[in-house]
Amino acid sequence: MTNSSTVNPEDCTLQTCSLDYARIDYIPSLPANATYLSFFSLILVVQIGLGSRYRTWGFMAGMFCGILLEILGYIGPAFVSASIYLCLGRLINTIGAEISRFKPRTYACVFVFCDVISILLQVVGGAITASARDNYQDANARRVRQKGVHIMLGGLAYQVFSLTLFMILWGEFSLRASKAPAEMKNQGFEKLRSTFKFKAFRPALWLATICIFIRSVFRVVELNQGFGGPIANNEPSFLVLEGPMIIIATGVLTIFHPGVCFAGNWDAADWSLRAEDKGNKDKQSL
Repeated sequence: MTNSSTVNPEDCTLQTCSLDYARIDYIPSLPANATYLSFFSLILVVQIGLGSRYRTWGFMAGMFCGILLEILGYIGPAFVSASIYLCLGRLINTIGAEISRFKPRTYACVFVFCDVISILLQVVGGAITASARDNYQDANARRVRQKGVHIMLGGLAYQVFSLTLFMILWGEFSLRASKAPAEMKNQGFEKLRSTFKFKAFRPALWLATICIFIRSVFRVVELNQGFGGPIANNEPSFLVLEGPMIIIATGVLTIFHPGVCFAGNWDAADWSLRAEDKGNKDKQSL
């Protein structure tokens, strides 16, 4: 092996330098990552097909960006969260907007806005961190990298906060809906609500949300310790709490796709319109 002391760390390869020069203390598993890539690629193709067929454009856009960016990096889950937020408003309209503490559009707009803030913080933090890579041994570069990490950490922590608040408000609506009298529920979607697919959609959405939450908490703890910390250099925890959590989240949102589970009523349940005026669009084919 070449003497590492004469090699620029940025030019290192496994053949020329020790792992001491690497940013992580392990060689990533090619089989594991290839498996994750295969799953994400398959889910992405199916999402495009289902989104085009059922015209769930907003949901599909979030899922497309989320899955693609999860393949390329780490910011993808924020986009998947945005797709989940869009679903809640439609669920509320379908069950009964009068039951909800807030208007359906309020949930969607507030949480998507929170998602945008989270994404911007992660992008800015990532850009600052990447800009300092060329001067790996420079003290100022290390400070710049740390600043970028702190900004990314802020974005991820904000995402965890948003998801927590989202689950609390969603749980509160679910409790109100379970106690609400039948006359407060949207009669135009009564037949849809009785179907297995629609009933299965809600626990599927919960599972996807919880998986993204677990992954986001993991990333917050990881970044809080820094890229040189024990969690960032523990491949087993990464292989369990990063890729698989998002595979499960996007997988259940593909198996229980809203276009399928709403039986073509995605537009009719649009949170930007009053569900009472759209009830006549409940498909007779259910």
